[in-house]
Amino acid sequence: MLIHTEEKPYSCNMCSSSFTEKSYAAVHMQRSSGEKPYSCDVCGLCFMTKSELELHARTHPGEKRYSCEVCRSSFKTKSALTVHVRTHTGEKPFSCDACESSFKDKSQLIVHRRNHTGEKPYRCDACDSSFKTNHQLTVHVRTHTGEKPYKCNVCESSFKTKFQQTVHIRKHTGEKPYSCEVCDSSFKTKSQQTSHMRIHTGEKPYNCEMCGSSFKDKSQLIVHMRNHTGEKPYSCNICDTSFKTKSQLTVHMQNHTGNKPFKCNVCDSSFTTNTKLENHVRTHTGEKPFICDECGTSLSGKYSLAVHMRRHTGERPFGCDLCDSSFITKFQLDVHLRNHAGEKPYCCEVCDSSFASKSDLNKHIKIHSGEKPYSCEVCGTSFTDKSGLKRHINIHSGEKRYSCQVCGSSFSRKYYLKTHMKTHTS
Repeated sequence: MLIHTEEKPYSCNMCSSSFTEKSYAAVHMQRSSGEKPYSCDVCGLCFMTKSELELHARTHPGEKRYSCEVCRSSFKTKSALTVHVRTHTGEKPFSCDACESSFKDKSQLIVHRRNHTGEKPYRCDACDSSFKTNHQLTVHVRTHTGEKPYKCNVCESSFKTKFQQTVHIRKHTGEKPYSCEVCDSSFKTKSQQTSHMRIHTGEKPYNCEMCGSSFKDKSQLIVHMRNHTGEKPYSCNICDTSFKTKSQLTVHMQNHTGNKPFKCNVCDSSFTTNTKLENHVRTHTGEKPFICDECGTSLSGKYSLAVHMRRHTGERPFGCDLCDSSFITKFQLDVHLRNHAGEKPYCCEVCDSSFASKSDLNKHIKIHSGEKPYSCEVCGTSFTDKSGLKRHINIHSGEKRYSCQVCGSSFSRKYYLKTHMKTHTS
């Protein structure tokens, strides 16, 4: 009932904190006083609660008398075995009174109830952060101390949590214990498997309250919300650039260090991310596993498919603040902004020409070299760039993709359509 009334009758004598249960207040008081009355008989470490001592005692090697008859896992206590067996039976006897959630173990229910009450009884002494569980607090404190007690035996990596260590080791062993029941995919973590299954079910349970967008994972929603708030919590120490995600910062830092750890086995190319490497490898294999549902076009990368889809939807999410122009990709916007600034950082070594993008420079260089690597299979005409070949092929196919919305006339090139539109606008 305290969940519904939000009453917290047990208060701390040292601060303004209050709690729904007397045991929570007692633990909080011990943390405030620093008292640790429970000591380990083996190593002498002291703990604030008996449950913490019991958890610690399991870290010392000893007999595990209780074995699971299904998978042969063994445990030091009968209660630990009982909870484990529920992973096989699917039994979840502890139900939440406020929602329909149920749990294998009472401690999971206690932590879950704090989602409803908003209670976070574990406070950090170094900052104002508070947490629902002691484990979350312990991991958080390591961000202040820099402690990473879990080491990898294969490489020199170290981690704040045992879970991070376990997942990391699977990179070395190649182990992927979580399999998809629909396809042949397998995963290193349970959360990756859960997220993958939503591809098959189409489920997107995390909704944005501001624009209605929905996502498969909570982490995707958190990153998406930063588009609305403008928050960029990850900053570069060298150039003050900030980013929405830690992975974006990691990739950016490699621009300063020049580090490109992902190397191609076919050629000498190297890349800052594994995704870029995978996309590059497909240029050797010719694989294009991403199919457009609208037109059937095959593309080599997931990002390429997302950009391609914008051509169907007409979406241009990257707008220029200086004019009304908008673009399909951020790269196109960056190149466009250089036109406003007059910036042309890419210079030709043969003549004095300079360009806003590297691709424009590469096209220009072919004028000097005479290289025309793109040939028409119908008439043999060759071109310096792929876009020129595509425009030329329309002559043979008779395709006229660009239509006038005023009179219905259609054209093979966008440039011809723009010229035609002037006849209507005078």
